Amino acid sequence: IELHNLEVEMSTNKVNINTLIDEAKFTPFHWGVLIWCLLIIIFDGYDLVIYGVALPLLMQEWSLSAVQAGLLASTALFGMMFGAMTFGTLSDKLGRKKTIMICVAIFSGFTFIGAFATSPVEFGILRFLAGLGIGGVMPNVVALMTEYAPKRIRSTLVALMFSGYAIGGMTSALLGAWLVPQFGWKIMFLLAGIPLLLLPLIWKYLPESLMYLTNKQQTAQAHHIIQKISPTQVITSDTQFVLNEVQKGDEAPLKALFQQGRSFSTFMFWLAFFMCLLMVYALGSWLPTLMIQAGYSLGASMIFLFALNIGGMVGAIGGGYLADRFHIKKVLTIMFLCGAMALILLGFNSPQFVLYTLIAVAGAATIGSQILLYTFVAQYYPSTVRSTGMGWASGIGRIGAIVGPVLTGALLTMNLPHQMNFFAIAIPGVIAALAIFLVNLKTSVDGQVLATSSVKPSPLTKEAIH
Repeated sequence: IELHNLEVEMSTNKVNINTLIDEAKFTPFHWGVLIWCLLIIIFDGYDLVIYGVALPLLMQEWSLSAVQAGLLASTALFGMMFGAMTFGTLSDKLGRKKTIMICVAIFSGFTFIGAFATSPVEFGILRFLAGLGIGGVMPNVVALMTEYAPKRIRSTLVALMFSGYAIGGMTSALLGAWLVPQFGWKIMFLLAGIPLLLLPLIWKYLPESLMYLTNKQQTAQAHHIIQKISPTQVITSDTQFVLNEVQKGDEAPLKALFQQGRSFSTFMFWLAFFMCLLMVYALGSWLPTLMIQAGYSLGASMIFLFALNIGGMVGAIGGGYLADRFHIKKVLTIMFLCGAMALILLGFNSPQFVLYTLIAVAGAATIGSQILLYTFVAQYYPSTVRSTGMGWASGIGRIGAIVGPVLTGALLTMNLPHQMNFFAIAIPGVIAALAIFLVNLKTSVDGQVLATSSVKPSPLTKEAIH
């Protein structure tokens, strides 16, 4: 009994970081994290879409063929692939905040310098370097938002934050339509330097991950942040900050993705990311052409692309809301299947309202599901390898983004009936649904914590046995 009392007394000096964040009320501190992450993602989206805005003038100025223009577009995608893998892994060692700032400096700086490129080769190198930052920042802001969001609204907050990607893309398109005719394409790249001016503010106001600080035993900073999240939490000089994650395995974050029974699920996440981004970029690049082949006018085909993106935003936020009420695995599996069905039905003549609805569903199940995939991966892995897990899944997904438009282009050269074209694009949706369905939740961080807590005898039980 004395031993039990001593353990209880000692446990009162421990603060469980996971429980504290999971059960926290939404405070002004959470608003701060959400707004800064949202702002960073808006600039990230702006920098990615900027090439499409400048493309017509670049093709004129440098006499580029369609193939050369396509190759220039792919340089940023290759950069994003390497950036996601590299900076995702680096973040688990260096910290979320520092890595985010490095990525912002890279994508903003090299996009800004892109305004002074004098040849396609120079421009392509700068787009590749900017892509490193664009791809690297994404898994890190998702990890940071996931690690601060209260559990009951976690998926919703990550989805809201990620909607900034679409806002950035639309801002780029609108500013381009307004500024480029007057000032030329370079103005868009010069404006991309604005985030460089915000770096001091990001350093001051964006917090470091509380789980990272706890792992690195930086208690003074952790204490300061805990007071903002939960002002009523009593902390003394004896207080210990603990995580309820199972800390096992190798220190190498990449190797840890394949430890503790996670190998199969890691491959399933990679497969789902690959298939999802293949569909996102195939539709984004070729939807107007596909709809023209199906007999619609060019004007209507461009509106279909807008409907696809609106569906993506609604799907991300709506899917996030549903994922907080049901498990994200179920929501994602159903969304991918609905998207595949909508794409198959697009191959058949339908009334206009039905057509727009089907395209919006396809957008929700591709663009929206991509955002929810990040959320699922973030919740699956422990905080020590969270950014690594997302970075590698995102990097593998980028291969799908590069392959998607090329495969769809090859598909169109085969002159198949347009129903077959849509059917072919729907197949990756079914594969992605199957991959998510096969993810083993027992090997997730929550599953391991539950398994550990269910078999661990309490001190009182041990006393009773004796």
